[in-house]
This record gives sequence, C-alpha cells and structure tokens, in this order.
Amino acid sequence: MSWGFFFDNTRCTGCRTCEMACKDYHDLDASLTYRRIIDYEGGTWQRSAEGEAVPHGVYAYHLSLACNHCTDPACTHVCPTGAMHKDERGLVWPDHRKCIGCGYCTMACPYHAPLIDQHAKKSVKCDGCRTRLDAGLRPLCVEACPLRALSCGDIGELAARHPQAVRSILPLPEEDATHPNLLIKPSEAAAWALESGGHIANREEIR
Repeated sequence: MSWGFFFDNTRCTGCRTCEMACKDYHDLDASLTYRRIIDYEGGTWQRSAEGEAVPHGVYAYHLSLACNHCTDPACTHVCPTGAMHKDERGLVWPDHRKCIGCGYCTMACPYHAPLIDQHAKKSVKCDGCRTRLDAGLRPLCVEACPLRALSCGDIGELAARHPQAVRSILPLPEEDATHPNLLIKPSEAAAWALESGGHIANREEIR
C-alpha cells in the first residue's frame, strides 16, 4: 500500500486551518510546523495614462504542503541509523529510539518536511497522523479543512477518483525527484504560473 494526500488547489483559500489543527494536535511550539501553507503569486501591473494601476496576468494561489510520504523518499536514503523509514502502510516517519538528530534528512528532502526539534534533538515531521489512522480516523489536517480541499488514502484509489490530478505545481520540484504520493487538482492560476512564472510571497513565514 502507498498512502498519500490529495489536494484540491481550486478550493484552498490559504486560511491555514489545516496548519493550526496540526500544530494543536501535535502540541508544536512556534518553531515547528509539520504542515504549512505556501502562497504563490505572479503577474505585473502598469500605470495607465489616467494614473490607474492596470494588472497584467496577475494571479495568486495557495498550496497546503506536509510530508508527501514519497515512493522513493530521499530522507530515508541518507539516514545513517535507519531511524527515518517507510512503514507497512507507506507512511514515512522517524523512529526516535534510533534518531541521533544529525539533520541529514532535513537537508535531503526537497519538500523540507523533516525538521529538527531543538529541544529533543531529534528529527520530527508529519507521520500522516498514524495513530489516528490506527483508530479509523482521518488526519487532523483533512478533518479540519473547512473547504474540503484535502483528502487522504491509498494513492492508487485517490488517482482513480481524480484522474486529472498532477503531482507537482509551482513551486514544488518535479515529481521524479522522489515520486511523491501527492495528487493535486491544479487551479487555473497554477497553469498561468507555468506559463509566466512567479514567486513565493510568504517565504519568511515558511522558512
């Protein structure tokens, strides 16, 4: 089984409810965030002869991102102790009994999912709310989203339900980097971004 997320980019308003629900459930302090919202935008504007600001190709969209529980996770390849591993459900998470806090996983992941807890000196990250899954519940981020932009499950079943989904939109890396178990329904703005480029508007927030 390969477990993953589906994200509807056409629904997300960037409200950050998923992010806050995750932080609350995992009792994370201000220095740690397992799920984060990326605000991506682009376009230009010009001043008209009348002094009005005229937009040209202006767009903005939001991307809710946590660990993608990749098929070929870079974090597991570089872990020297085997602490970072992929379990039988397909979830990627660190075994704190083995983790030495070296930080190799944080450097290897192109999605910046693993973090180092500076108090525990251990790697921490989204584990798909595996204890909730064991109890037959959904991850908190999925439960909390007011627009139902997130869902989760077996990636094959999700792909069958969403045949037009893609696995990468800007600013994410190409899918062949780690083969993420993330499916995205791209918005029209995401298509504009591919044509004209853009930038992360909240880089300081997600750093």
